[in-house]
Amino acid sequence: MDRTTHDVPARDGADPLCQLSLEQLRRRTSVKWRTYPEDVLPLWVAEMDVPLAEPVARAITDAVALGDTGYPAGTAYAEALAGFARERWGWDGPAVERTAIVPDVMMGVVEMIKLVSGPDDPVVVNCPVYPPFYQFVGSMGRPVVEAPLGADGRIDFTALEKAFHNVARTAGQGTGRPVYLLCSPHNPTGAVHTAAELTEVARLSRTYGVRVVADEIHAPIVAAGVSFVPYLSVPGAEDGLSLMSASKAWNLAGVKAALAVAGPEAAGDLARLPEEVSDGPSHLGVIAHTAALREGGDWLDALLAGLDANRRLLSRLLAEHLPAVRCTPAQGTYLAWLDCRVLGLGDDPAEVFLHRGRVALNSGLPFGTGGAGFVRMNLATSPELITEAVRRMAAATA
Repeated sequence: MDRTTHDVPARDGADPLCQLSLEQLRRRTSVKWRTYPEDVLPLWVAEMDVPLAEPVARAITDAVALGDTGYPAGTAYAEALAGFARERWGWDGPAVERTAIVPDVMMGVVEMIKLVSGPDDPVVVNCPVYPPFYQFVGSMGRPVVEAPLGADGRIDFTALEKAFHNVARTAGQGTGRPVYLLCSPHNPTGAVHTAAELTEVARLSRTYGVRVVADEIHAPIVAAGVSFVPYLSVPGAEDGLSLMSASKAWNLAGVKAALAVAGPEAAGDLARLPEEVSDGPSHLGVIAHTAALREGGDWLDALLAGLDANRRLLSRLLAEHLPAVRCTPAQGTYLAWLDCRVLGLGDDPAEVFLHRGRVALNSGLPFGTGGAGFVRMNLATSPELITEAVRRMAAATA
C-alpha cells in the first residue's frame, strides 16, 4: 500500500488519488487520520487523500509569503464561481451582486434559514441525509420534518408533498415560513437531481409556501456522463437560496469559505444578511477557493476520472468479497452508501467493521430514518486502500 512519492502538489493529468503513500497520509494531523489508532484504515469523514492542486497550493503559499492573512474582501470568489458555473454547468445564474461570502456551507445554511423563516418554523429534510442537517437545525431549536427518500435513494415526491402539506398546515404555530433544506447532490446516496426533479421541487415549494435552501457543496463532483443542475437554474426556483463552495471538490475543509447565492426573488433576503457573517470566512480560504475555481479544472478532471475508477473497483470488490452488500454506484460525491442489512450485523454495522475489521466507516444511524443497517464509505482514497478495506470488511463478517 505504501508508495514512494513525494508530498508535493498534484501534477495536472495525474490521478490525485494515487500520489500519496499510507505513510505520508499518516503524517497528517486532521480528524480523518488522528481519530483512530494506526491499525485502522480511515474511510469515513469527507476528507480526500490527495495532495493540493498546484494552483491552490501556489495561491496559499504566495499569500503566506506576502503576509496576506487579514480579513476577506472583494468579489473574486463570486466571480470565479460565476466563471466555473458557465463553463461546467452552462449557467449564468450566480450573479455576483446576488452572492455573499459566508464562513462555510453549514454556517451559511443556518444564516439562510434565519433570513427566510422564524424561530419556530419547521425545516424539511430528505432522509437519510448528511447528519449536520439534524445537528445544526436542532441547535437552532427548529423542528426537523423528515421526507424519506425512495428505495432508489432519490427524492420521493409523494413523501415530499406530504411533508410540505404538514408543515404548511402547522405553519401558524410559527411565523408561517417553513423551509426545505435540499441536499444536491444528495449525501449519502450520491443522487444527482435532474432538471425535471428540481423543477418539481420548485413547483411544490411554491404551492405550499415553503422556501428552499440548497446545500450544493458537492456540485463539482459528478460521475462521467452525469450533469449537475444548479437548483437556482430551474423554473420556479427564483426565490431559492443556495450554498456553494470549492471545499469538497478540492479538499479545502481546513481553509474554510463558501458563497451564499440568491435567486432573483431572494435578493432582498440575502441583502439582510448581517455584515458580521461575511467577516467570518478565512481570507486564505477565499484565496484558495478562488484559485481552485479559476485554475483547478485540470486537477478536478483527473480527480473525477480517479473517482470513476474507484466506483467501478468498489463494485467489483463487493461482488467478489461481499456479494450480499448492495450499493448503487453514486452519480455524484465521492461517497458510497452501502446497504449491509442482509449481513445480519445489526443496526450499526460500522461498529462491527471497526472492531473486527479495523476499518472506520460512517455509521448510517446519524443520517436519520433509513440509515439503520447502512454504512457510508469515502472513496476519495487510493485503489489499494479501498481494496484492503473491503478485504478486511469481508473478513469481519466471516
